[in-house]
Amino acid sequence: MVLKKKKEIQVDAFFLDQQQLEKLQRFSMAEEQNLASLLLHCAQLSNGIQQIQCIKQIMPLVKKMDQNSACDPMVKACLDILGETYFSLGMKNPLKKVLASSLNGLPEQFMTLAVQSFVCCLREELKTTDVYLYRKVLDNLASCVEDFSLGRASIKNLFEEVLQFLQKSLLDIQEENRKNHGNRIVQTQLMHDLLIAIKVSMMFVQKLQENFQGSLWKHHESSVWQSMCSLLKSSTSFLMDATLLQTVQTTSGLAVILFTKAMYEPVEELPSLISDLLLGSMKHAGVPVWFVNNCGTLCTEELSDAVLLFLSHGALAMLEWKNGSMGENGEKLLLDIASVLLSLSSELKESSMTTSLSRILAIWTNSALAALVSGSPNLKIKLNGNSNVIGKLLEYIYTHWEHPLDAVRHQTKLIFKNLLQIHRTTITGFSEKSDPFFARLIKHLLSLEWHVKGKYASLGCLVECVGTENILQLDRTIPVQILDVMNDQSLAPYASDLLETMFTNHKTHLTLSFKESTWIDQWHDIWVSPLLVILCEGNHDQTTYIIDYYLPKLLKCNPDSLSYMIRILQASADANQGSCSTRGALGALMACLRTARAHGHLELSNIMSSGLVSTECIKQGLVHQHNQVCIDALGLLCETHRSTEIVSVEEMQLIHFFMMYNLNSQSPSVRQQIGSLLRKLFCRIQESSQVLYKLEQNKTKQELLENSAERHPLGILQQYKDFMSSVCDRLFEVLFPGSSHPTRFSALSILGSIAEIFSVPKGQAQVFQLDQEIDSTRVQTLIQCFASTFEEVKVLAFGLLMKIRDVALNLQDSENLDLLFQAAMDLSTSTKPYDCVTASYLLNFLVHHEGLQCICLGKQVEHNPQMDEDISVSTVEKNTLSVIKLLLVNVEEEIFQAKKSLLQAAASFPMYGRVHCITGVLQQLPFNNLTLVTEWKEMVARLILMSYRLSAVVSPVVQSSSPEGLIPMDSDSESAGRLQMILHEIQPQDTNDYFMQTKILKEYCEVEPEKLSDHRPVENICTEMRGKERQTCDVTAQMVLVCCWRSMKEVSLLLGTLCKLLPSHATSEPSDGLITVEQVKNIGDYFKHHLLQSRHRGAFELAYAGFVQLTEMLSRCNSESLCKMPEQWLKCVLEEIKSCDPSSTLCATRRSAGIPFYIQALLASEPKKSKTDLLKMTMKELLSLAAPLNELSSVIPQVHALNILRALFRDTRLGENIMPYVADGIQAAILGFMSPVWAVRNSSTLLFSALITRIFGVKRGKDENAKKNRMTGREFFSRFPSLYPFLLKQLEVVTNTLNSEAEELKIHPSLFLLLLILGRLYPSPTDGTYSALSMAPFVPFIIRCGHSPVYRSREMSGQALVPFVMVNEVPHTVLSLLEGLPDSTSPCIRQNNVHGTLLQTKSLFGDQSCHS
Repeated sequence: MVLKKKKEIQVDAFFLDQQQLEKLQRFSMAEEQNLASLLLHCAQLSNGIQQIQCIKQIMPLVKKMDQNSACDPMVKACLDILGETYFSLGMKNPLKKVLASSLNGLPEQFMTLAVQSFVCCLREELKTTDVYLYRKVLDNLASCVEDFSLGRASIKNLFEEVLQFLQKSLLDIQEENRKNHGNRIVQTQLMHDLLIAIKVSMMFVQKLQENFQGSLWKHHESSVWQSMCSLLKSSTSFLMDATLLQTVQTTSGLAVILFTKAMYEPVEELPSLISDLLLGSMKHAGVPVWFVNNCGTLCTEELSDAVLLFLSHGALAMLEWKNGSMGENGEKLLLDIASVLLSLSSELKESSMTTSLSRILAIWTNSALAALVSGSPNLKIKLNGNSNVIGKLLEYIYTHWEHPLDAVRHQTKLIFKNLLQIHRTTITGFSEKSDPFFARLIKHLLSLEWHVKGKYASLGCLVECVGTENILQLDRTIPVQILDVMNDQSLAPYASDLLETMFTNHKTHLTLSFKESTWIDQWHDIWVSPLLVILCEGNHDQTTYIIDYYLPKLLKCNPDSLSYMIRILQASADANQGSCSTRGALGALMACLRTARAHGHLELSNIMSSGLVSTECIKQGLVHQHNQVCIDALGLLCETHRSTEIVSVEEMQLIHFFMMYNLNSQSPSVRQQIGSLLRKLFCRIQESSQVLYKLEQNKTKQELLENSAERHPLGILQQYKDFMSSVCDRLFEVLFPGSSHPTRFSALSILGSIAEIFSVPKGQAQVFQLDQEIDSTRVQTLIQCFASTFEEVKVLAFGLLMKIRDVALNLQDSENLDLLFQAAMDLSTSTKPYDCVTASYLLNFLVHHEGLQCICLGKQVEHNPQMDEDISVSTVEKNTLSVIKLLLVNVEEEIFQAKKSLLQAAASFPMYGRVHCITGVLQQLPFNNLTLVTEWKEMVARLILMSYRLSAVVSPVVQSSSPEGLIPMDSDSESAGRLQMILHEIQPQDTNDYFMQTKILKEYCEVEPEKLSDHRPVENICTEMRGKERQTCDVTAQMVLVCCWRSMKEVSLLLGTLCKLLPSHATSEPSDGLITVEQVKNIGDYFKHHLLQSRHRGAFELAYAGFVQLTEMLSRCNSESLCKMPEQWLKCVLEEIKSCDPSSTLCATRRSAGIPFYIQALLASEPKKSKTDLLKMTMKELLSLAAPLNELSSVIPQVHALNILRALFRDTRLGENIMPYVADGIQAAILGFMSPVWAVRNSSTLLFSALITRIFGVKRGKDENAKKNRMTGREFFSRFPSLYPFLLKQLEVVTNTLNSEAEELKIHPSLFLLLLILGRLYPSPTDGTYSALSMAPFVPFIIRCGHSPVYRSREMSGQALVPFVMVNEVPHTVLSLLEGLPDSTSPCIRQNNVHGTLLQTKSLFGDQSCHS
């Protein structure tokens, strides 16, 4: 049951200028409607949709006109106006398409006149000289060429002028782009304009082929030829320009081939020319001069990988591969393109390029299929499954079918599917089922383990070729094996798709083989029986994923299986009730019924009335000890196929029964599911009630009497109302003070759904309204929920109060309002951190009350009387301003006090609560719709100033080198003296004796009073402070630190929120927004200072949260000075890291503290679709610093670089853009591990750990070598080819140290890291077939690692050996290992060597047993 919202279509209306209106008024007739009066009426409408209706009336009116009307000046004037209107409308405006569609039906006699009008308008368009207006002209040209006969006729008349405009637009946009270098926003706009210009040029050549027929235009003097040459030259330069967006380069590759194809003679030689370009074997002798002049760079320079890729794409997309029209040259080009693309697969590392390559390889397989249909026998041999090309393609598939990018995995599946079709085409006439290629593939795939995701899609493709029966003949247990895999959510979707393909194919095969329905039992035995066993006895995850993914597909394929399932499960339901860990037959029955009802295979009323399932049975399910059985039973009641199905009385009673026992579930996922299912039930009540209201309105009294036996619509509506009312009673009942968190969470979630679903749209009858159930006690109950220590309860309570705020606020009298406001103000300065969150929600609720401003006035806030006079100011805005003023006055006073004594502030009035409340109420405000702009500007300036002052007071603590214990309580004066240094280091700008005087415990230190004149005695482990009211309070170091870092956190979040107020079109003018560019720059400098100086993780992590808001705003802003700030900051900090200046305050301990966060925020804000130049520059700098150097001075930059790299490799927002640097990161980590400096080794270890996770995925289980976190050796080295020589060389160095006879315990530092990587690999299905990277060189070194004196290293060498030994080499390798064992007579038997050899032998046997 899916609820869809109707989209409202927005259509912008068009308007005519005064001159056009006057022209129409002259021709329009009042007495009867003519074309002019219709157009005049249309132009006067302000609604675009009404204008569409009006335009559709034009053609019927024109068709009624007689032949002589073509000479009527009125018709000419109207056609002129229609032309001007068409060219003025935007590309995406539906009016433009409607107008074009109408004019396509223009009668023949008006065609010449219309073409003249359109040619006139188009000529005006082509006179445009402003580069930034070219886009509109290009859009109009594209619209004319696309399915618009009048537009196409106009373009043919101005063919040469249009070509010259396109030529000029490409050159002008390119020049403008060069001038705006560095202005990212303008350049992005120009790039898109350039892309459109190239696409329109291509469309022009493709769609208007009749203009290019014949050879007249190919005279080198003709203007058309010269324009084409210019277009070709421009496209070539764009193709070669790596600074342009990749989409521009890709499209240019298409354009170069298309234009060359149009111009080249003889066409039969074109494939040879492209082959020579791709293979770099161009000979100038036979190449036309015009081609060398315009595409000289392609002929003379060595083409980059990207250019080769885009040219290959162009050739595949733009040449005609069907019908064998290109002959042998075409077939050779097809094979050349395949070899070029497959060679690029190991070279291209950027994610966008990898995606493009996979897509282009899929296009190649489509082209190969098209070419094979009419291809020569030679081509069929070269594309046979046993050929070299197909072998290499299979290698590509095996290395990319588990690629991290979803798009690459999808394309890999398509390539495999097409590859099978290619082989089928080459073996026409032979049986596919007995074909050795298919048999070999099936054997290969079945030999792989089930954790390989690529196996599922590939087997699915093979099933479509050879049929399920053939695969089941090899192994009948395959369905059970696949079902066993489904306890892993990452594999469940793949497994269920494969099962669906198999059982659907099997059903088709069986129905064709057996005429009667005798096949159904066989089908049930294979596909349904194993499912029922697992549903009854399987573990929680497995059964859940099978129900979610597999069961709906099985029932969709064969709905009749449901009765078989119910019969089997009913028979054992009483005996097998299940337990808290298994569902039992009862749970399995509930799951099957729920799925069947949700997908429309079952009516609940039918099975209950027929006695197939009893109410008692469902009740047992609703209170079952297994959580998921309860949820399935509830789902059975709530989920239906139709969202308007009427809810029966039995269902309502069962829902009441469920809510009595299940609102206090301890499991968050169960609570979430309960909320979701009840929401579906309420939607059903709401939607079915609307149907019932309509029925009631349409029925006559006679019909009501006739159907009196049926349930009466009004009766059902009353039942609905009573049911909803009783549900609300139950929910408010459980919200008593002291109720548990799960109960509150469930009740508030459900009430929130009710409030949302039964909100009253205007003019619509509503079966139930929550507002009517609310009284002052219930509002008080919801307000009390703000006091919960769980923030999610506060969020839900606040959300619910906002939904019923009109009623809730009306029930608050002034006395109650005053009490609530005072409570909020008191809580905002509490020493318990969660109290200020409560205060924030209370204030956010109260700012909607009209009476709040008077209360604020009573608190002596300076007041602007103009606010009262201005009626247009909203209540929320006035109240928010007053509340912030009051909070600001208080916090400014507290900051003043904190400067005198930070200790007293921490104990009596921590300031972070006030700032948290300010940020909270600010986020409620609609900033784009403010009235009191002047007051807000002044307020923002004060808030920024307050933030800086507060930060100045608390920052010395969080920037201290040891912020965690700043009230030393040492028991002797000697150590107290030593602590003076620490206290000096973090001395802030206050003068109180807290920092400067060490507190000494009185009971431990008997010193004469005069000697202690400078030391204040303390009775216990806490310092005593007397607050304003002379109350004694204890202050610990922890309280001071909490006060300081939370204050820093709140300041950061407030400043981040304020940054968002800068308008996106900001200029240096201060009037543009509530915050100025200068203020934003200062905030940026503030964040920079604190992220680079803070030592306390809480402080810099949350400064980072605010800084991210700032950097994201900067990336969207079109002020050039602001846009360039992230780049400038990045360069500055990298320079400071590199300089290794002794005066630098950057923190070299604490994993570089805030520095990685600072750089992360700057890089993550870079637009995703850009060239990521900042990331490339940063990674290049960091990797050069992370490479170990001999000079000791480079240690600190190296530590910083390693720590920053770790943070960047862990950052998900950088996604696949970071993958090209993984190999260099691994090298830096392994080399850093050999450093003599501990700090470098420590940072290298952390970096290595992050990289292992980045390469192999997050470890989900406890097994160190879980199959899920591994990849094949082929895939690993094809994705990171530079690691092949590096790891081999390092392994050689490591094993050389192990070989020393004398120094057996000399262990190389990187041995463990190397084995850790190699142990994560596993054998590939095509080991030793087509890959250029042989695994053999690693084997002797890994075998020698097995002689290590360290047990763990020997164990890991056994695991690492497996992927490097090919299947057919296993017996030979095992024999040589065993031959290497010493005999019993040997004088010196090394037990470590013997143990290592035996472990390696065991690993080879263990892992390869499935291949034997």
